[in-house]
Amino acid sequence: MFHPIFFSLFPLVLLWFLFKLVSNSSKNQPPSPLGLPIIGNLHQLSSLLHYPLHSLAQKYGPFMFLKFGSVPTVVVSSADGASLMTKTHDLIFSDRPFSSAANKLLYNMKDISVAPYGEYWRQLKSICVLQLLSNKKVQAFRNIREEETSFMMQKIKEASLDSTPVNLNEMFVSLTNDVVCRSAFGRKYGEGETGKKFKLLLGEFLKLLNGGSLVRFVPCLSWMNRVNGYDARVDRVAREVDEFLEGVVQEREDFLDILLKNYKDNATGVTMDRDSVKAIMGLFGT
Repeated sequence: MFHPIFFSLFPLVLLWFLFKLVSNSSKNQPPSPLGLPIIGNLHQLSSLLHYPLHSLAQKYGPFMFLKFGSVPTVVVSSADGASLMTKTHDLIFSDRPFSSAANKLLYNMKDISVAPYGEYWRQLKSICVLQLLSNKKVQAFRNIREEETSFMMQKIKEASLDSTPVNLNEMFVSLTNDVVCRSAFGRKYGEGETGKKFKLLLGEFLKLLNGGSLVRFVPCLSWMNRVNGYDARVDRVAREVDEFLEGVVQEREDFLDILLKNYKDNATGVTMDRDSVKAIMGLFGT
């Protein structure tokens, strides 16, 4: 026997499917597999995302429309389609989806990697491309890259003499962190107790930026992040990262001279506050 609630909900679900069929047929959008209420097409995906997307593309073509929860998504799986999106219609797709975690961790989306397209983003790009990441500036730090690479090779050599296993993933992560920190902050943060805390903080920072994905797609479940402590972790890590970067600003004005000059003199014509400086520093730290 069916429960009475089933007979109450079934007409509503049926009406929802009919409404989606009618509304989708009236829109000029790519073909789409039928999704489910609330989760959309999430049930058709897996951890190896490229496999189900390839399978769906074989059936629905190089352009298809999917709903990741409540997030409408166009999936493109051809070179011509990718060129159309990234060149012809690049401004339409230039903004990244909003994330509450990124908003807290990256100073209200002031980091160049997540800032919405506009005058502020264009000025940040200009500072990074023409000043911070210019060919001359990159070459100026060549000796740092060579020194740190030499240190890494020496560690590998010592490990081989002792027949000690080498975790190359950890080696390259450490190399990248040391090069970036010496170039951007004027010193390494990978050694001693301070270095250990820095690595743990950076690891948690990156996990939180990439976490909470279900709530991104199904905003009505945002209460779960409060219950499971995710929001509290984001607040704590955001506070600790801010304290670390604030200390770097006060301690060093090496690689940061360019940023601080723009911050103090408003040289580019766009208003840069202290949070903007730390947000850009966060880019180089990750």
